[in-house]
Amino acid sequence: MSKITCLEDAFIHELSDIHSAEKQLTRALPKLARAASNADLADAFMAHTDETQGQVERLDQIVESMGLKLRRVKCLAMEGLIEEGHDTVEAIEKGPVRDAMLIVGSQKVEHYEIAAYGSLITIAQSLGYDEAVKLLKETLAEEKTTDEKLNKLALKKVNAEAMEHSREMA
Repeated sequence: MSKITCLEDAFIHELSDIHSAEKQLTRALPKLARAASNADLADAFMAHTDETQGQVERLDQIVESMGLKLRRVKCLAMEGLIEEGHDTVEAIEKGPVRDAMLIVGSQKVEHYEIAAYGSLITIAQSLGYDEAVKLLKETLAEEKTTDEKLNKLALKKVNAEAMEHSREMA
């Protein structure tokens, strides 16, 4: 971690970190889509890929409009969450149980992003970065919506399919 001596340094560090996280996620989501057996889940992963790319662009807009320079940071938290997803794919046969666990992992990612964007918004508000606050709030709303969609998909379809599969295996 580079030296952080003021709140603006903290903002730049956290912005760099979430930028890394979103870039990692744009590469991971298509793999999750291929790993899913439920078509709705695969479609959700692909739709979120496009949304995530838009979030990267929004972060780039903040950086450019404010004349900031991102730091070379690798988001280790996202790297770990993506590795968990990879482990899920490797450990669980393709089917409804894997789909249920892919949702679990994806919601962990969404919750991490919700925390990161919420914190960034608070720092930006303290610094008076009104345009950054506006753009970060747009992304935060998208992350919350994605989390809600994953909840509904799990409750209405995927978990029921996993339960039926489990009964058939018993």
